[in-house]
Amino acid sequence: MSHGHDNPILHPEVQMSSTRGYFTGFLISLVLMAAATAMVSSHAFPPFGLLMVITICAAIAIIAQIYFLLHIDVSEHNIWNTVSLVLFIPLFILTIGLTWWMFSQLYLRTMPMMPGMH
Repeated sequence: MSHGHDNPILHPEVQMSSTRGYFTGFLISLVLMAAATAMVSSHAFPPFGLLMVITICAAIAIIAQIYFLLHIDVSEHNIWNTVSLVLFIPLFILTIGLTWWMFSQLYLRTMPMMPGMH
């Protein structure tokens, strides 16, 4: 093996995993999802404020999942996972942005204009 371990259980990434870490990440994500669902159901904020609160909840949940479930951090034995995440983020944002742009342009080109609008 490339790390010199005959036993895969001794690999550093396997050693980092724990039931407590997985449960913590899952619980944080579950609580944030329930909070966002409750805020949407109760109309707790005006639309823009609600969007901001949901975005913050989603960002915290993503960070919790990256750290607790995927175990991505800046440690030396985990550097390639961190590099791949850093390279993935701009591509993900670009994909979402271009998809939004494509559908907005498609909507403008295919939907009939309302009477009186130019």
